[in-house]
Amino acid sequence: MLGGDPLAEKRAAKKKPVTFAECVAAYADAKLGEFRSDKHRKQWLSALERLAMPALGDMPVQSIGTQDVLRMLAPHWRERTVTAKKLRGQVEAVLTWATVSGHRKGDNPAAWRGNLKELLPSPGKVAKAVHHPAIAPGAMAAWWADLAKRDGMAAKALQFLALTAARSGEVRGMTWDEVDACASANAANPANTDWSWTIPASRMKNGREHRVPLTAEAIAILESLPRMEGSPYVFFAPRGGMLSDMSISAVMRRMQEAEVKAGRPGYLDPRSKRPAVPHGLRSTFRQWTAERGYPRDMAEIALAHWIGSEVERTYQRSDMFERRRAMMVDWCALLRGEKVNCDNVVKLGAAG
Repeated sequence: MLGGDPLAEKRAAKKKPVTFAECVAAYADAKLGEFRSDKHRKQWLSALERLAMPALGDMPVQSIGTQDVLRMLAPHWRERTVTAKKLRGQVEAVLTWATVSGHRKGDNPAAWRGNLKELLPSPGKVAKAVHHPAIAPGAMAAWWADLAKRDGMAAKALQFLALTAARSGEVRGMTWDEVDACASANAANPANTDWSWTIPASRMKNGREHRVPLTAEAIAILESLPRMEGSPYVFFAPRGGMLSDMSISAVMRRMQEAEVKAGRPGYLDPRSKRPAVPHGLRSTFRQWTAERGYPRDMAEIALAHWIGSEVERTYQRSDMFERRRAMMVDWCALLRGEKVNCDNVVKLGAAG
C-alpha cells in the first residue's frame, strides 16, 4: 500500500514502550556533566553493558519488576559483591530517571530498603574484603634503597607515589599545572620546600580537591624529570600519554623477582605472605601513622579518605596542610632509614 498516515505512525511511535537500554543511554547523556571524565563515564556504562543489559536491555522499563532485577543481580551478588552493589545502585538510578521522565509508573524494583534488602543478603555479610599486599614499615628503608637504584619514568613515578602516599591514578595523571612550586628560598625556608601538589576534584576518587604537601625528596624527583613537548603529564609514557597502571606495578614485580632470584624472600606482606603491590604502600603509610601516634583524621586526610559524618565535614574545613607536611617529612625519614625524634609527632589535640 502506497502512502500511509504520518499522524498514525507518529502516534504509534509515541506508544512504543521505551526499553531499559534506551533509558540507560538517555540517562548517561542527561547526567554527563556529573561524570569526572569521559573515562569515568565509560566505566559507569561498562558494568551495565556487561551485567545488566543481557537481562534487562530489551525489556520495556514499565514491565521490569523486582524479580527481573533479582535474577540479574543474584549470579553476581556473592562472587563480585562490590560490583553487584554498585550495579544495583546504577539500575535504581536509571529506573528512577525513567519514572520521573514519564516512561514508567510505580515503585522502583531496584530499590534496596523494603525491597531487595529482604531478598538478598547484606553486602557486608558476603563481601570479601580485598587487602592489597603491603610492606611492613620496618622493611620500607630496604625497599626504598632498592627502588632508588632503578631508572626509568615508571620507577620515578613509584618513588613519588611512595613519598606522597597517593594513588597510582593520581600520580600517573599528574600534570605540571597541578604543581605549585615556590618561586625561591627565603630565610624562613632556606631549603625551598614549600611546594605543593593540588589534585583537582575531577581526578579524585571522592570527588573533592586534594592538596598534597611536597617534601624535599618529592621536589627533587620533580626537578630531575625531563619534559616532553606537547605532553602535560609529569610522568609521561614513551609516546607522551599517561603511564599505564601496569608500568608502575611492573617495577615492583621486577624488584620482587630480583630478590627471589637472589635467594631472598623479597618484599612480602607480613600477614598474607604475598608480594607487595603499589597500592599496598598506602596501607604501609597508614599503619606507620597509627604506630607513630599521629591523629587519625590527619592520616585519613593525607590518604584523601572521607572523615566523619557529612555534618562533621561541613564544620571541619581544615585540611591540616602544614601539620601534614611535618608528618610527610617524618615519613620520608623512615624511607631513608633514619630515626625520627618522637617529640616531633603532633599529638591529637595539639594546636596547629
